Amino acid sequence: MPPRPARFVPPIQDRDPEYDVIARKPPTPPAPPNDPPGTANKTTATRKRASPRKPTGPALPAPPGTPRKKAVAAGPAPARVRPLEAVEVSRLDDLQQVIVTSLEDDKAENIVTIDLAGRAAFADRMVLATGLADRQIAAMATHLEDKLEEAGLKRVQIEGASGSDWVLIDAGDIVVHLFKAEARTMYALERMWGAELDEESPAPG
Repeated sequence: MPPRPARFVPPIQDRDPEYDVIARKPPTPPAPPNDPPGTANKTTATRKRASPRKPTGPALPAPPGTPRKKAVAAGPAPARVRPLEAVEVSRLDDLQQVIVTSLEDDKAENIVTIDLAGRAAFADRMVLATGLADRQIAAMATHLEDKLEEAGLKRVQIEGASGSDWVLIDAGDIVVHLFKAEARTMYALERMWGAELDEESPAPG
């Protein structure tokens, strides 16, 4: 078998200066099919974003949706105290008695009145009561609206009367809050506005 001819290598003086660089440069491996051009020999690490941790504490009450409810849920704030005249105090007492009597007639539970003088700008007094079901609370609000109109209060605004856990009746200087038991415990208005001012109405006899 004749010997294999030797590979021709041009003399140094006849070689292109770039020959040695090109000859020594290792070949570039082809890029994977899914990689964009120019990313060969590069390792792309795909990091999976960690999902945010869910809070494990007790559930917070849902924020109220109306300005009146937001003002109540925000708690007491210093308010300019305007001395009430005797006629105004008497009128407030009469309206409060109408409200409490109406709630007692509808079998409301745990009726509480709170004096807000100097602690709120939206009303002078607050009445809270608990109902057992949506239908009872809606009836309490409707009957209360009728009784207040009979007492001469023509503008009564009701918020949340259609299936809400918290129904607010705005009677001007007195605001009434009708709760389901769970919602009343969750919002805790009595504790927020000061237990020392609470006055529990006597149970109906």
